[in-house]
Amino acid sequence: MFDTMTLTKAVGAGCGALLVFLLGSWAATGLYTTGGGHGEDAVQAYVIETGGGGAAEEEPDAEAVPFAELVAAADPAAGQKVYAKCAACHKLDGSNATGPHLDGIIDRAVAGVDGFAYSDAMVAHAADAPAWTVEELGAFVQNPRSHVPGTKMTFAGLPKEQDRADVVAYLASLQ
Repeated sequence: MFDTMTLTKAVGAGCGALLVFLLGSWAATGLYTTGGGHGEDAVQAYVIETGGGGAAEEEPDAEAVPFAELVAAADPAAGQKVYAKCAACHKLDGSNATGPHLDGIIDRAVAGVDGFAYSDAMVAHAADAPAWTVEELGAFVQNPRSHVPGTKMTFAGLPKEQDRADVVAYLASLQ
């Protein structure tokens, strides 16, 4: 079936392929491994400052401004731009979409839009927070799933306080 030369060629090809992979691995390790060949006294050549982490630690003494004051000083026009993230699920014309409409949301009852199927978690939250105050709306929009665990709202939230204040000011301006 096979002669001796065919078997020798197949074994040689396998050994040659193994040798190529071993040499490639050795070369890649030499090129891409950090710390190897430089000793333990290697010094980093430069550092790129990203501005993260250190700035938050330097300003713990800054007084927190109440959210209602931020909303009072916020820009509704900027809030309209931020609202574009909300517009995928919420309407302002009184009709429901994926989420309930946001017409007159300030001081409206939590889970209070007739005809919208709220999650059980949101209905239960209405007992703790009966109305969408400026502060309650700001806290919810910051991280909906953390503020009301079990909510159907899948939006990750608005981490920037100014964005939250602007969008709440925009919604308040539509009252």
